[in-house]
Amino acid sequence: MADIKYEITGQFGKISESSKGWTKELNLISWNDRDPKYDIREWAPGHEKMGKGVTLTADELKELKRLLNEMDI
Repeated sequence: MADIKYEITGQFGKISESSKGWTKELNLISWNDRDPKYDIREWAPGHEKMGKGVTLTADELKELKRLLNEMDI
């Protein structure tokens, strides 16, 4: 499998942390030298390993925010 190049260009915050130190985070990431997108995924300490995640454009993130604001939580 080919290596995936990524650069974290913005860090917005930690959503949660597991007992093993992995953190679920919202970041802005450039994948393979493309324009950065918003990204939610788990990271090992130091960001040396990552889990599966969800990548969103700015418009998709705005729609997610709208949906979350409408929820009664």
